Amino acid sequence: MKAVEAIAEILKREGIDMILGYPVNHVLEYAARADIRSIICRQERIGLHMADAISRVTSGDKLGVFAMQHGPGSENAFGGVAQAYGESSPILVLPMGYATRKAHVHPNFNSTLNFQHVTKSVEPLISASEVPHAFRRAFTRLRSGRPGPVMVEIPSDLMMQDLPGELSYTPTKTLRSGADPRDVDRVAAALVNAKRPVIYAGQGVHYAKAWDALRKLAELLAAPVTSSLGGKSAFPEGHALALGSGGRSMPKPVHHFLQNADLIFGIGCSFTDTNFGVTMPKGKAIIHATLDPIDVNKDVACEDALIGDAGLILDALNEAVADRLRGTARDAGKVQAEIAEVRKPWFEKWRHKLQSNDAPLSPYRVIWDLANTVDRANTIITHDAGSPRDQLSPFWQADTPLSYIGWGKTTQLGYGLGLAMGAKLAQPDKLCINVWGDAAIGFTGMDFETAVRERIPILSILLNNFSMAIELKVMPVSTEKYRSTDISGDYAAMARAFGGYGERVTAPSEIIPAIKRGIEQTRNGTPALLEFITCKETEISVF
Repeated sequence: MKAVEAIAEILKREGIDMILGYPVNHVLEYAARADIRSIICRQERIGLHMADAISRVTSGDKLGVFAMQHGPGSENAFGGVAQAYGESSPILVLPMGYATRKAHVHPNFNSTLNFQHVTKSVEPLISASEVPHAFRRAFTRLRSGRPGPVMVEIPSDLMMQDLPGELSYTPTKTLRSGADPRDVDRVAAALVNAKRPVIYAGQGVHYAKAWDALRKLAELLAAPVTSSLGGKSAFPEGHALALGSGGRSMPKPVHHFLQNADLIFGIGCSFTDTNFGVTMPKGKAIIHATLDPIDVNKDVACEDALIGDAGLILDALNEAVADRLRGTARDAGKVQAEIAEVRKPWFEKWRHKLQSNDAPLSPYRVIWDLANTVDRANTIITHDAGSPRDQLSPFWQADTPLSYIGWGKTTQLGYGLGLAMGAKLAQPDKLCINVWGDAAIGFTGMDFETAVRERIPILSILLNNFSMAIELKVMPVSTEKYRSTDISGDYAAMARAFGGYGERVTAPSEIIPAIKRGIEQTRNGTPALLEFITCKETEISVF
């Protein structure tokens, strides 16, 4: 058995049924021989984003795998790996390396050296006999601890070396760890004694599948719940204790309750300080429950901390809190009434944009009609960087776990397309949507052809205002000679040219009918791109 055959067999034993990539990388060929579906993208970054989403929307039950060629293929892949690292997404990255004799000769690109700062681990294969050992280490790191990309670099000459003897490989298991019971008891006491606690849920709740446990704790304490963008949908946003998610833009209740909290309990989050996430107000008591101790006191000083899997921590806290409350949940009436009281005037302020009849269209009207047309319980939606993220997240109510792929620690334009395609591959029965702008499609729009060619019927919602409007708000006064934000294109025509469904929408009355036509196209197996011509909206919900 050749080393590359052993790699394909290991992938199969680990439950990998599809691999993303860009040739030439012989893992793609031998994976196909092993009946693993090979999906070829138009550029490396998109393939990595697709692998990223496969891992996310399955809570890591399925792991995304990406393989690329050595040299320029590995160089082009850097952004996609860095994005997954920033968003803590577990993907296996398999670059082909230069032949062993020149792997360390300047200026050949060495993935082992260059990806060290954007991977959980990176290891070069040094001989065919090490294949099972290297992949056992890789999959153990992928399945356990803080999620993140793991890389194994495979020199081109090593791929065809013979594996000595028979392949001996047993699939890896997920390992979980919980917090010290004494720490749990102390935190439970603090939560029960707090007068105005707020729970801040991160993406770790998704990976732990701790949605029910999170809801139980909130209801026991009558504590309102907000989330990071990555944690959005971890708590049902239609729940009377839900505040919505916090990003660069947010619903008013998020800001109000964080500002007036006496204790903020972060679960499954990193509390990373970013321009695209909620900033924790100063002077608040913070309790931080996280899987990775490196996050504790990193950006936000905390009063106390719990280290471990979010599910195990929440289960232990629920038991300890229930014991202190003698098994009776607190009355949530006053808190629920306060949430509703704060939300109502905020929503009324935005109603005219959400229900605008203007043309060019309000992007908020497009989002509002989309949210009220699709079956959200059977939909997975993601945004792109910039305006689509900030316009979508406050107004999209996510009630079903893993129905919203939120992100924002690093904000590469064009990320959403690959996420939607990966989500559709992992959850083929769901309607999978990406919402992006005309700047983002300029980065990754060619891979709409990948959706057509590989039969990945997503619904792509393009908000086209022929500019980077959000940049207008933050740039100095521009001149006609420096038209930095002007861009253009007929992207519905592009979608049709690629063999997909493309439609341009300019009238408010046509928004919902177009969405229904697009959904019908996806049901028939055709990717659809709906291009909505919108105004240059720059207002977002900030406080």
